[in-house]
Amino acid sequence: MRLGNNPISGCVKPTDAILFRSFVNQMRNKPFLAVLLTTVLLNPPPLRPQAHSTTASDSLFQTVQSLDTKLFDAYNHCDLATISSLVAEDLEFYHDQTGLAVGRQALVDGIKNNICGKVTRELVAGTLEVYPIAHYGAVEIGIHRFHHPGQEDEVGEAKFVTLWQNKDGVWKVTRALSFDHHPLTK
Repeated sequence: MRLGNNPISGCVKPTDAILFRSFVNQMRNKPFLAVLLTTVLLNPPPLRPQAHSTTASDSLFQTVQSLDTKLFDAYNHCDLATISSLVAEDLEFYHDQTGLAVGRQALVDGIKNNICGKVTRELVAGTLEVYPIAHYGAVEIGIHRFHHPGQEDEVGEAKFVTLWQNKDGVWKVTRALSFDHHPLTK
């Protein structure tokens, strides 16, 4: 079954509907994330979005792009101190396969135990979008690719949304979503 005319949506399996209903039930208590997800999912980016935003200034785009680079350079090199410095204490991280992680320490522990030396991440060129959030910071949207060192044929992709808060000139991730994880087809 196809969902509308969106060629990105692909086929829906019965288990997808069950997972979706479960996810919707979890979102009922998180209205901010429900609105954010609904907006992103109902307005998917073009197949190959350009690396910019029509509403973000070049300065904001460069700032968020630089923050993304810093965060994931630390992720790729297991620099847990840098990751901690870029993540809010009350972080909420939503992952379609592992669920919700609440708090900075939960994220850092997860990276330490499951990512360090096992996975690297790269931003897919041309997919980064940045939009300002008035009186708060910015939202970053894109596609990232995951590699498993020593297993070159095991590459995955996923979509992501990161909410960055700018508080007194200090940027931190407060909410993050990583979803639609799938193997990269060659």
